[in-house]
Amino acid sequence: MKITLKDGSVKEYEAAKSVYDIAKDISEGLARVACAGEVNGVIVDLRTELQEDCTLNIITASDPEGLRVIRHTASHVLAEAVKRLYPNAKVTIGPAIDEGFYYDFEADPFSREDLDQIEAEMKKIIKEGHAITRFTLPRAEAVKLMREKEEPFKVELIEELPEDAEISFYDQGGFVDLCAGPHLMSTKGVKAFKLTSSSMAYWRGDSDKARLQRIYGTAYNKKEDLAAHLERMEDAKRRDHNRLGREMGLFTTVDVIGQGLPLFTPKGTKMIMKLQRWIEDIEENEWGYVRTRTPLMAKSDLYKISGHWDHYKEGMFVLGDEETDKEVFALRPMTCPFQYYVYKNEQHSYRDLPIRMGETSTLFRSEDSGEMHGLTRVRQFTISEGHLIVRPDQMVEEFKGCLALAKHCLTTLGVEEDVTYHLSKWDPDNREKYIGEPEVWEETQQHMRDILNELHIDYVEDVGEAAFYGPKVDINARNVYGKDDTMITIQWDALLAEQFDMYFIDENGSKVRPYIIHRTSIGCYERTLAWLIEKYAGKFPTWLCAEQVRVLPISDKYSAYADEVVKELKKHGIDATMDARSEKIGFKIREARLDKLPYMLVVGQQEEADHTVSVRSRFAGDEGVKPLGEFIAAVLEEIRTKEIRREIPQEER
Repeated sequence: MKITLKDGSVKEYEAAKSVYDIAKDISEGLARVACAGEVNGVIVDLRTELQEDCTLNIITASDPEGLRVIRHTASHVLAEAVKRLYPNAKVTIGPAIDEGFYYDFEADPFSREDLDQIEAEMKKIIKEGHAITRFTLPRAEAVKLMREKEEPFKVELIEELPEDAEISFYDQGGFVDLCAGPHLMSTKGVKAFKLTSSSMAYWRGDSDKARLQRIYGTAYNKKEDLAAHLERMEDAKRRDHNRLGREMGLFTTVDVIGQGLPLFTPKGTKMIMKLQRWIEDIEENEWGYVRTRTPLMAKSDLYKISGHWDHYKEGMFVLGDEETDKEVFALRPMTCPFQYYVYKNEQHSYRDLPIRMGETSTLFRSEDSGEMHGLTRVRQFTISEGHLIVRPDQMVEEFKGCLALAKHCLTTLGVEEDVTYHLSKWDPDNREKYIGEPEVWEETQQHMRDILNELHIDYVEDVGEAAFYGPKVDINARNVYGKDDTMITIQWDALLAEQFDMYFIDENGSKVRPYIIHRTSIGCYERTLAWLIEKYAGKFPTWLCAEQVRVLPISDKYSAYADEVVKELKKHGIDATMDARSEKIGFKIREARLDKLPYMLVVGQQEEADHTVSVRSRFAGDEGVKPLGEFIAAVLEEIRTKEIRREIPQEER
């Protein structure tokens, strides 16, 4: 038997050998840090016996796959600890995930104190150092075993497998769990872990099924790596928009109004208004868009034409009952069919195209309560939506233009380096989800692939993520907890013009179907604000701040001059306020710093006499005394250019 290793060298053995034994034969040190093996590209247990020629890579904790094995084993240790402490709890599933692991239980909710006790029990289990062994059973015997252990969720999983399936289990010192593996050789291999939180979940993600309690944790091979991760998580909590945005007074939610329906305060509203005005201005003045304004609801007839009624009804807020009401309406989850009828309002020549329609659209989607979080996933949101009606020969260049506009917006906001591009394709194995013929899908997807390659944009392809009527480019950003959210979408649509009988008159006087691009330039304003809160930890670029300058009179004697300064700033369009409280100036400065303001202007006797201001900024600290006009000119230029001014480290000031 010839085993080809990662470095190309070959080991020969006369008899079958386990992956672990081969690792040990290579090096005792390698065997100690080995977590799994990769045999012919497939991750397997160290226990796996190799009986024929193959390629082998020994996976260690320094490999992502090795870390997943450690975390998967940790999830089983967690399950055993819960069963020891709460014998009546029922186990379900416990996978490794990108940042750690979780396990779901049918049990009462877990408090932080409960998690601490479970952690302590896990440490005992790890210290006991039980060997982890794998065994298999026929399906009938596997069902019998789990019924004897009174684990109904495991029974359900097993019964869904083929009758001739061989079911694998792992035993760690008497605790047996259904699992495909792989796992470490012993519980002692879990060296650094932490249970981070708990939450409610549903069995198989279905709100009609059993309510479960999910415990999240993470695990690393070294305590230093775990400590670094926990510090990152603390920073994530500090930056979490759902916490920081509320602390900064940008938005709130109220139970009697409803989940996923945020209320924006004057400060948060002003920030969204700045984003919206900027987008509307550049779309109209620089990118050739015309504005539309369309209804927030429509009869079901409209959504039946578009296909949304058949493909997206579950995600819509429907008003009325088709069986009893003469007319049934629904709040709109998208703007496209409305803008199509704006286009159809008059006949268009080939010379009129492209027509680029933009709208600041408020949309409604019936999100599941478990999916909603802060501003990133809500039930009512406002989006920089647009649809381009183009001739087929214009499609490629116009699609490039949409990508260019999106990149311009990302660059201006300072987040271009934080995104990933995804070509979201159809799934040919799930034809019921989509309209149109396979050749149309393949052709459009290839066009988009060619565009991304030509523009040298790195991207990944995601099967099954297309809309039901066309593939798209999704521009995603990762939030502070590592979850990807789609920020901007640009979609190629060669199908809906047929559904809505849209056409233009070509040079020969014939009716021709246009193509359509569905796109956003900045995406959903709520989600974008959440992104910016986390990106800048609340220290926004000056142009975006609801309060750009705060004037601080040293004492009440200089309030009149401070008020004069505020009025002059406002006259030039700068958002300014005055702290007129009878507090010491040091206290006022500290308050302004805590509010993360770009600028504070301290004014007293000398400043009033010279018509100057003493400038303190978030970026450079004390910037000295400046004439008021000079300061205004500098801030206006910073706002006009949307400069992202960087903070100078304290030691360099």
